[in-house]
Amino acid sequence: MKILARSVYIGPSLYAHFPVIRLELDLGELESWPSARLGTDFIDGLLTALPSLREHGCSYREPGGFVRRLREDDGTWLGHILEHVALELQNVAGQSVTFGKTRSIDDAPGTYEVVYEYTHEEVGVEAGELALRLLASLLPEKLRPAHISLEDFDWPEDRDTFIRFAQRRNLGPSTASLVKAAVDRDIPFLRLNRYSLVQLGHGKYQRRIQATITSETRHIGVEIASDKEETNGLLGDLGLPVARQILVHSRREAVRAARRIGYPVVVKPLDANHGRGVSIHLTEDEQVAAGFDQAQEHSRTVMVESFIVGLDHRLLVVDGKLVAASKRVPGHVVGDGEHRIEQLIEIVNSDPRRGIGHEKVLTRLEVDHQAKRLMSNLGYDETSVPPVGEVVYLRSTANLSTGGTAVDVTDVIHPDNREMAERAARAVGLDVCGVDFLTDDISQSYKHSGGAICEVNAAPGFRMHVSPSEGKPRDVAGPVMDMLFPPGTPARIPIAAITGTNGKTTTSRMTAHILKLTGKAVGMTSTDGVYIDGRLTVEGDLTGPVAARMVLRDPSVDVAVMEIARGGLLKRGMGYRKHNVGAVLNVSADHLGLRGIDTVEQLAAVKRVIAEAAMDCAVLNADDEHCLAMASHTEAEHICYVTLNAQHPIVKRHIQAGGRAIVLEDGMNGQMITLYDKGSHMPLLWTHLVPATLEGRARFNVQNAMFAAAITYSMDVALEDIRHGLRTFDTTWFQAPGRMNVHDEHPFKVILDYGHNPAAVGALCDLVDAMDVNGRRLVLLSAPGDRRDEDIREIATLTAGRFEHYVLRRDDSLRGRKPGEVVGLLRDALLAAGVDDARITIVERETEAFDTALGMARTGDLLLCFGDDIKRCWQQITSFQPAGVEVKPAAKPAHGRVSAPELPKHLDLEALSGGAELVQDERGVRLARQEEGD
Repeated sequence: MKILARSVYIGPSLYAHFPVIRLELDLGELESWPSARLGTDFIDGLLTALPSLREHGCSYREPGGFVRRLREDDGTWLGHILEHVALELQNVAGQSVTFGKTRSIDDAPGTYEVVYEYTHEEVGVEAGELALRLLASLLPEKLRPAHISLEDFDWPEDRDTFIRFAQRRNLGPSTASLVKAAVDRDIPFLRLNRYSLVQLGHGKYQRRIQATITSETRHIGVEIASDKEETNGLLGDLGLPVARQILVHSRREAVRAARRIGYPVVVKPLDANHGRGVSIHLTEDEQVAAGFDQAQEHSRTVMVESFIVGLDHRLLVVDGKLVAASKRVPGHVVGDGEHRIEQLIEIVNSDPRRGIGHEKVLTRLEVDHQAKRLMSNLGYDETSVPPVGEVVYLRSTANLSTGGTAVDVTDVIHPDNREMAERAARAVGLDVCGVDFLTDDISQSYKHSGGAICEVNAAPGFRMHVSPSEGKPRDVAGPVMDMLFPPGTPARIPIAAITGTNGKTTTSRMTAHILKLTGKAVGMTSTDGVYIDGRLTVEGDLTGPVAARMVLRDPSVDVAVMEIARGGLLKRGMGYRKHNVGAVLNVSADHLGLRGIDTVEQLAAVKRVIAEAAMDCAVLNADDEHCLAMASHTEAEHICYVTLNAQHPIVKRHIQAGGRAIVLEDGMNGQMITLYDKGSHMPLLWTHLVPATLEGRARFNVQNAMFAAAITYSMDVALEDIRHGLRTFDTTWFQAPGRMNVHDEHPFKVILDYGHNPAAVGALCDLVDAMDVNGRRLVLLSAPGDRRDEDIREIATLTAGRFEHYVLRRDDSLRGRKPGEVVGLLRDALLAAGVDDARITIVERETEAFDTALGMARTGDLLLCFGDDIKRCWQQITSFQPAGVEVKPAAKPAHGRVSAPELPKHLDLEALSGGAELVQDERGVRLARQEEGD
């Protein structure tokens, strides 16, 4: 039983539309040992280790269903059992996950695909590892996998270690309640670190929280609340009830202050929180001195204040309004005349609501220095047996994090006390504020029954309000969300996602160009890098979830255009949950045989995720059968078909039903890109007026322009803005590097393109056929080494007979091939297609191959070049000097913001690992070396 591969998906993927982990699990000889054969010892041991597995419904969809599967005659296999254990471990650690599925892999007997949901990546991965070790420990010794070490395995200890591990990485209860309130309001969130810093919303609409500190929390308010003396004076000056306080810096000063104030007193740190270092109801000089020492462990400055008799109440104020009130009781046990205190603590901790840290609603009681001191004050220790009904406090403060309990009293708080708390919050200047108020009866006005504010807290905890020990739970996170995002205000920026085998980079650039001309700051991911408002910020093949999150985290972005590649979807999924418009341009053979995708149908299923995640509109290529079939898988409000066939029967019926479509129609003046929507017929633009189409001859860019029009129209861009954008977008190096770049400064014409699959190569060859050429047609051809042999041969076959000469090369990276292998496959395919060997030249390295091809070209020729290192190739083309011809240097673009600015000079990135490492060039532009699709 061994995990062969693991993939962690952070967003929608082939397996689910939410975060999941996929394991490829090889059972080996255990394939012959389902649960029924392993027997009752294994099953009972599993249920003893994780009793809550009894609640799993599994395929029966009712509690106990999973246990039925375990005990059935055939039982169930260990891959399926591991799925359930990994899920339940996360639930035990305080996370709520339910989804899982396990399937055998057809062409690998004994190997399973195990998919299970997770909330936090590290916790989910560790849950899978611990599940594997637990199952191995329960197997008969003769079946235990040798590679799984169980020498130091101790299930209770390892389980608790895992829970603490998860606790350190889980969102705290307050942050979690805020995130839940955001999700309930369809507000997206991104966790920005391993702790409690969270972004709510995307782009320019984003807000941030860190626990209950928000982006609207004023720093000066936090500073005032952190200074207990300042707070006390500020509230006292407003006539609000406060305790008398004196700051001290030594034990002697503390004792003198206590005498001046009058016993009993409280000693606490000036700027600590969560009850740390607080000693209350001190009645003697010695106690004050000891309390000073304890407080100084947390703060250099210590405060002595009068002890106010009364129960501790937390009054929560959000945006100036009290939203909850809770009576807090310090952690304690109640004597029964029979059990020792240590036994009473065990009884209290057996409450299923109590857990480690913030794992559950309540926290376990612990015996530490403070607990021992409080017991000692009563003449007790852990072995003492208190009489029936006696309350033995183990904490002097009522914080839930130290074992306290909370009772909701929101409905009975007196209006005067409510107003007092709201005034205190406004006085300090906090948007989210916890006012600690001592009084015997919160239902009586402080003006008559007394009481005092002992503290005002920034970042107050929400756990006591959302999960009180007694009373009604309160939605205190909701008012925070309504403050950050008032009803009716947006939290999401519009997002367009674009995928397909070919054309996605050009379509993304066209779309971003149109949106930019409307005055929007566009964030764009592409195979060239990440662009923010037209400026390259990170260079590399960035079409996966890492790049998407870069864009969504940028507070200057108004709208996002995401080019999403197959690689990113297969490795990590999408970087967010859903987008407004999802476009699938085409699906054809490319990258097959990689990452378990062997057929075009499987590739289509991967790219279909983009259509499935669309909210407003799915834009689909009606001329591609695989794209057309995606219409039945999307829940988008609209489907917009794109077709070059004005007689397409399905599109015709769609239009007649009032549907949306972009259709290429013939007219007296050429071909017209035409929009249909809600029964309206709207001519958009003649194709020959779109510079990127080379007067309509570049058929693939006609289609790309149609997709860009469909996408931007579905994002509510005006038709005139779409026309203007398409008429001002061309395929120069500066707007679309590596995409049909034409250089005609030489006596011959050169076209450079990044095409690297049969469909792309065929489309470029069709363009060359349609162009008027006075001389010869030449081609510089290659294919990536990680493509299948049949794909490489097809690339060559598509060019056969269409050029007078062929120069063959390989990419810089062999991608698993041997030197000479790729060019050999290309040459053999050309010869098989009837190309004379004398018309074929092999130059393996790209730089030498470009020099050779350029040197062959003569006046009037057309040279089609397929490049790998696109920037280097373009530099070679523009700097090439034909014999006897003086070449003018290529014009440099004007400075300023343009749709696709000149790329910065490359640094040597070969040493950089993929994914996270970033460097800067001499202009401060960040560069990243990534695999395709992040």
